[in-house]
Amino acid sequence: MKAEPQAPKALADPDALAARRALIGAPHIAPIRALADRIAAERGAPVPVPDPLDGGVGARMLLLLETPGPAVLRTGFVTRDSANGTAANLFRFLAEASIARADTLIWNVVPWLIHEAGALNRAPRRAEVAAAAPYLAPLLDLLPRLAVAVLAGRFAGEAAPAVAAIRPGLPVIRVPHPSPTYVCTSPDVPARIRKGLAEAAAILGRTAR
Repeated sequence: MKAEPQAPKALADPDALAARRALIGAPHIAPIRALADRIAAERGAPVPVPDPLDGGVGARMLLLLETPGPAVLRTGFVTRDSANGTAANLFRFLAEASIARADTLIWNVVPWLIHEAGALNRAPRRAEVAAAAPYLAPLLDLLPRLAVAVLAGRFAGEAAPAVAAIRPGLPVIRVPHPSPTYVCTSPDVPARIRKGLAEAAAILGRTAR
């Protein structure tokens, strides 16, 4: 495994991005890449793939966000290392919680790019969330070691009943979205994110690797 970045926004560096892309054939993300390719073909829109520095099919924690932002095409990855505020916040929160990258898979409840070229970021529409629902079970089927799911933001949080139905007994933790728009709203928001990730870290600490 390549050395992990020690600071946010690592993929702003073209050399770092090229090195990350060189890992895209890694076997631990291959099944999820195949699912991403299937979704992209069926929805007619790009689907970013998991970061090869994360856990892939070996992940014990699923971190479910809402939808890829318009800038995702720069990297093609769902990653904490993107050069944007949400990813930077996520990098810091996960580091503070001492959750190992190898234990994580970051994904989106609507996994494809919903934005038109040049459009600003927006929340997913109800119809888009409904269209994405059938792809949750195939994703969870690829994660046999999953010990906890963290759902970040309102739309991801609404997937909690579906996660519970697909994986009965799996702990599900809801936290606010790590976007700067929300994190800067109130000190309560980062506190709730930290609390949720601390709970997830405790669960990971109690379960076998």
